[in-house]
Amino acid sequence: MEEKKKATEAHMRATAKWEKENYDKVLVRFPKGTKEKITNTGKSLNGFIVSAVNEKLERE
Repeated sequence: MEEKKKATEAHMRATAKWEKENYDKVLVRFPKGTKEKITNTGKSLNGFIVSAVNEKLERE
């Protein structure tokens, strides 16, 4: 079995820098149970939220 390589400090810094330059991070709070409903759709939580927001933005 292949051994998983540990990320170096430099790699983690580079990844954090790239994410800061390419993504907006937003904290979203939902009523208890919403996360379970979303994951039960079979989609990832992030993917579901991004898709829902993009659909809404297209209609605006």
